[in-house]
Amino acid sequence: MTASARRPLLAAALATALAASPTAATAATPPTAPQFGPHGPGGGGRAVFVQTDSPGGNQVIVFDEHLDGRLSERETVSTGGLGGQAAGAAVDELASQSSLVYDAAHQLLFAVNAGSDTLSVLSARGRQLRLLQVVNSGGSFPDSIAVSGNLVYVLDAGGTGTLSGYRLQGDRLFTIPGSSRSLGFDNSDPPNYLQSPGQVGFTPNGSELIVTTKASTSSLDVFSVTPAGLPSPTPAVTPDPGNVPFAFTFSPTGQFVVAEAGPSALHTFTLGAGGSLTSLSASVADGQTALCWVTGVGADYYVANAGSNTVSAYTVAGNGTPSLVGATGVVATTDTGPIDLAASTDSHTLYVEAGGAGAVDEFHVNPGGSLTDIGSVTGLGAGIEGIATD
Repeated sequence: MTASARRPLLAAALATALAASPTAATAATPPTAPQFGPHGPGGGGRAVFVQTDSPGGNQVIVFDEHLDGRLSERETVSTGGLGGQAAGAAVDELASQSSLVYDAAHQLLFAVNAGSDTLSVLSARGRQLRLLQVVNSGGSFPDSIAVSGNLVYVLDAGGTGTLSGYRLQGDRLFTIPGSSRSLGFDNSDPPNYLQSPGQVGFTPNGSELIVTTKASTSSLDVFSVTPAGLPSPTPAVTPDPGNVPFAFTFSPTGQFVVAEAGPSALHTFTLGAGGSLTSLSASVADGQTALCWVTGVGADYYVANAGSNTVSAYTVAGNGTPSLVGATGVVATTDTGPIDLAASTDSHTLYVEAGGAGAVDEFHVNPGGSLTDIGSVTGLGAGIEGIATD
């Protein structure tokens, strides 16, 4: 089947399933935030952050992670911006991965405000979540964030699609002059969920920025990054025709692991000189619907299937070939509309954000990749988008 013939079929399936010298950026007046208490029994746990993406006022919900992996809600902090919704989206309002990113090196949390075209910086230093700054995202409908060292890039999905760069100085962002790059799309604002780019991320060594374009061009765009933090004028483009590349991560050995929404499959690549990508194997489908998000936990890769309300698991061999865990790969059922996933710092717990149900499902990660359901935090409101652990 041709890519053009696949596109309307995929859209229908997903619609059903998802219904140099820096310049100072504009800062917001930070609100007062309450102090974090001890985390978990005896103070032994950490924190999990969930973004509400509410059009009336975006917020970050902070959870204490207890020693057994279960969560308890502790506070809610405003991002100083507005949430947004991609056209046609149902359970995944931003239709992206990495809309909420925790930077452990600086103890900062970055959040997109798609409804107000801004990026928020929040401090989690000293176990206190506090809004520090709100900056213009450089385009329309920001939906994904990439962090490497002191560099932060935001991906805007509306209109032509834009990458904009910032440099961290202390705990504030400053725009990098000349860093903006257009992706050359012809999207609406807000964009259609299928056409919007899915993720921006740095390679492990920070020398390249990668963008997944989903159905806009169904390609993987790789920008080289100079020591000054500037992307190349144009990207190296690797077509992935009809597969609608959505989200990605990297293996410990540097293999590029991509979630493809078209075939609901995992696909691996190796990154070469000049941003070239070489496929390491055929796409491996999990037989589910709307596989769009992926995260690595130890030797396993977990994917969320928004249309099937399931999580599947893969392993990736040394030669880059993905394989399903078990007979089918399906290792858990979830609440309605599983989207973003995040693992606890110790890799013992997987948290799955269910955008349709307004819940976070909690799973213990077992040896061999299977999952054990240990509970769920509900009542968070449909449309939550973005999850991160500290």
